[in-house]
Amino acid sequence: MLNVFRNTIIFLLIFMISMIDSTVSKTKVKTLISEFIYNHNEIPSCHASSLIEMDNGDILSAWFGGKAEGDKSVEIWMSRRSKNKWSTPLVMTNYPDTPTWNPVLFYDKKSGKIWLFFKVGPHPERWTGAYKTSTDGGQTWSDITLLPAGQLGPIKNKPIQLANGNIISGSSVEAYNVWSCWTEISSDEGRTWRIGGPITVPDKPCGVIQPTLWEYEPGKIKMLMRSTNKIGYIVESSSEDGGFTWSAGKPIESLPNPNSGIDAVKMQNGIIALVYNHTHKGRTPLNIAFSIDNGKNWGKPFVLEDSPGEYSYPATIQSKDEMLHITYTWKREKIKYVVIDPKTLNLGNN
Repeated sequence: MLNVFRNTIIFLLIFMISMIDSTVSKTKVKTLISEFIYNHNEIPSCHASSLIEMDNGDILSAWFGGKAEGDKSVEIWMSRRSKNKWSTPLVMTNYPDTPTWNPVLFYDKKSGKIWLFFKVGPHPERWTGAYKTSTDGGQTWSDITLLPAGQLGPIKNKPIQLANGNIISGSSVEAYNVWSCWTEISSDEGRTWRIGGPITVPDKPCGVIQPTLWEYEPGKIKMLMRSTNKIGYIVESSSEDGGFTWSAGKPIESLPNPNSGIDAVKMQNGIIALVYNHTHKGRTPLNIAFSIDNGKNWGKPFVLEDSPGEYSYPATIQSKDEMLHITYTWKREKIKYVVIDPKTLNLGNN
């Protein structure tokens, strides 16, 4: 009898939790723009997009695409949105015998240089960091430069530029049975880099990758990280010395994570926008949540996508006109682009 009572209580608790999750994840976000970057079949499979805004308002987006993730056909592609239209995607790399991965765009407003970081190699445990740069707004690009062994560049999410001008990238490694994050910091516009970290979760060695960053006070930085299913939640850490040393990773129990990519941006009004999969399993729904207190608490998430399929690996920025721009993987078939006006949303932590 006692076992029956106990099992009934456990069932009710699980049911209540599932009802809570379904309640907080059903409010659809209103979008100003919702479209695919491309609609042709030249790229049968794609993933891991990135985007930046140019001074003239154009949007550049990059992603990897080919027959399938990890296939030798996979290259880095790029498209520009100008005058409300996306250009035909162009191939930015040339590795016919080796797959490429995880492009990350960064616009250094101090120097005017655009960086296209990416990875090349047979799989994440054996890839090499690389980059190309442009000094004319993305019209022409340098040759590919390989990063030194031990340096990977931004692993998925955009670098940020600190109040002192330093560039800081969130990086990570998926070594055998051990995952951890670190930062790569440059004080000379990317000519040299120093390492900060590593960031791990105590007693969880196979733990965290793909950090996203924001600076909340000069030299003080917050980091959120993707975690494995052994943790099951987005993990946070913080630094008070410009990204060189970090607190131990701590799971955020209000933000589930199914071992899937995330991205965040600090908006001009100081509110943090976070795009992620609000679930412990699978890669739907895809959600956006907001924090008005620097990530201490998060409001109920809005839904970007909740149909069957995979919606994952988001990237987000805020443009000069305060709109939120988001790209993400749509069923591994296309890259979706949406624009949101955050002023139309209730961003209180409710």
